[in-house]
Amino acid sequence: MVDVAAKPETARVAVASAEVRMSGATLRLVTRATGARGKGDVLAVARVAGIMSARKTAELIPLCHPIRLTGCDVELTADRKLPGVRVRATARAIDRTGVEMEALVAASTAALTVYDMVKSAERGVEIRSVRLEEKAGGASGHWIRRRR
Repeated sequence: MVDVAAKPETARVAVASAEVRMSGATLRLVTRATGARGKGDVLAVARVAGIMSARKTAELIPLCHPIRLTGCDVELTADRKLPGVRVRATARAIDRTGVEMEALVAASTAALTVYDMVKSAERGVEIRSVRLEEKAGGASGHWIRRRR
């Protein structure tokens, strides 16, 4: 594990995203309050799972520093054009190292939770494009993914 003791604590933020592609019929199940096969509100459960997982990142990723998160938001949006669900996770901390991994773990876990909750309705669901969108803070400064 890299020693970060000499680094100053600074405000850090990272945003990650993911896509969960599925059929239009499965997406309609997701947007219903009862969700797929009566499992409940898919988007609400996935949101909580993403937030909870961000807090466990250092336990999941070898050599990842434990971060004192000051906030984590996970937004899930049904997108009929995809069709599927778009996930956006934002992690914030005041610490000596970045929160990119926390944001990526939150986005990934939220996407996996959507998959888990709809797999009984559709086995061919795909999780795609898990990626860092933006990060700020620390010596490397502000970075934003260029749009294609």
